[in-house]
Amino acid sequence: MQVHYAEGKGEAARAALHAFLDALPGWPGFLGAELLLSPAQPELTLVASRWAGEVPPVPVPDGVRAWVFQVQANR
Repeated sequence: MQVHYAEGKGEAARAALHAFLDALPGWPGFLGAELLLSPAQPELTLVASRWAGEVPPVPVPDGVRAWVFQVQANR
């Protein structure tokens, strides 16, 4: 399993990441995702998604940074 994180700052990024989240279920291997906000960092929005196998080449919104992580351990 792999985890994909997409991160953006500001209201425009928050709206774009919400639309990004809505589009993820159409991609093969999608297992689930969350839109995350933190009171400690109110300008930051994060989408964390889980994938069976490799993450497909999902296009992230402009101004959004993204990373893919390989799950090494799970409980």
